[in-house]
Amino acid sequence: MMDAHGGDVYSRRIRWDFSANVNPLGTPEGVKEAVRRSAEDCCRYPDPRCRRLKKALGAFHQIPEDRILCGNGAADLIFQLALAMRPKQALLLAPTFSEYEKALEAAGCRQELYCLERERDFRPDVRVLEEKIRTMGKEGKKPEILFFCNPNNPTGTAVPKQELEELAEFLEKQKICFALDECFVDFLDHPEAFSLLQETDRFPHMVIFKAFTKLYGMAGLRLGYCVTANQALLKKMEEVRQPWSVSGTAQEAGLAALGESEYREKTKDMIRRGRKQLFEGLSDLGFQVIPPAANYVFFRDVRPEVPEGSLYEECLKRELLIRSCGNYHGLDGRDYRVCVKGEEENQVLLSLLKACRDVGA
Repeated sequence: MMDAHGGDVYSRRIRWDFSANVNPLGTPEGVKEAVRRSAEDCCRYPDPRCRRLKKALGAFHQIPEDRILCGNGAADLIFQLALAMRPKQALLLAPTFSEYEKALEAAGCRQELYCLERERDFRPDVRVLEEKIRTMGKEGKKPEILFFCNPNNPTGTAVPKQELEELAEFLEKQKICFALDECFVDFLDHPEAFSLLQETDRFPHMVIFKAFTKLYGMAGLRLGYCVTANQALLKKMEEVRQPWSVSGTAQEAGLAALGESEYREKTKDMIRRGRKQLFEGLSDLGFQVIPPAANYVFFRDVRPEVPEGSLYEECLKRELLIRSCGNYHGLDGRDYRVCVKGEEENQVLLSLLKACRDVGA
C-alpha cells in the first residue's frame, strides 16, 4: 500500500528512511535542550498567541511581527487558510504537495488543475499559468485562491523571484489569494533569490507558509508559521483555529532554533554536496533525474521491462524506504523522490538502489 506522505517508518521494519525531506543533521542540540527545559512548564497552558516566538520571528526575518501567525506545522495553517476563506473555486498545480487539495476539499472548494509538463522538468510557466486563470474567468470559474509550492514538492524545481513577482502582481490585480509555500526555500543555495517573504507589504493578497519541520529536523514537534500583510485574513484564520494549537514545548523549540546560525550553514553545505552526489549517482544508474535545487531529488525509473512500483517494492525488501510518487496527480509508479543525507548514507542509498535495479535487469 502506498503511503500518503513520506516518513512512515511505523507500518514496517525500516532501516534506511529516505522518504521524508528532513534535515539529515537531526535536531540541533540547542533545540533538544530547550525541549528538555520546557518539561518543567508542562502543567501550564501555552501562550495561544505565541507572542515571544512571533517577536523573535519578526526580528529574524526583519518583518513586522503582526503579520505572523504560528501553527501546528505548515499543514495546520494551510487548512486554517482554506477554512477561513471558504473559497468556491481554486487552482492547483500538479504534481504538488497533497495537503492543499485536502484542505480545499475540507472547505468544500472546487478545484481545477494546471498540469506541469514533464518535458519542462515540471517547471511552471508563469505566462501560461496567467492565461489559464484568464480562461477560467471567462468560463465563470475564476479561482479565488492559487496554491504554489516553491521549490515544488516533489519535483524540486524552483521559480526565481522575478517570475514570482510577475505572478504575484497579476494575482493582486485579479484579487486572487496567492498561497505561496516556501517551506523548502531555505535549502536552496540562494534562498533570497527565490522568496517573496520581504514583499508581503506589496502583495496583501499573498500568504507565505514556512515551517521549522524540515530545516531544523523538528517534524515530531509540529511548528510552522505564515506571513501576510492582510490583517483581516489573519483574524479570520485565528477565528477558525483550535485554541492552544502550538504547544509550549514547540514554541520553546522554535525560539532556540532561530539561534542556530552555525547549524544552518552546516546544513546548506551538506545539502549542496549531497545534491551533487545523488544527482550524479542516480544518473549513472540510468535513472532520469531532474536537476535538484532543494534537499530532495526527483527521479524516474525509465526501464520499460519492469512493472510500475517494482523498484519501491524491491527497496522495502532491503528495509529501504523511498517516496513513491504514484499517488500524485500527473505522476505514476515509476516516479520517485529521495531526500539528501550525508555522504556515507547517500552512498548506501545508491548501492541499495543499484542492487534493486539489478534484480529487474
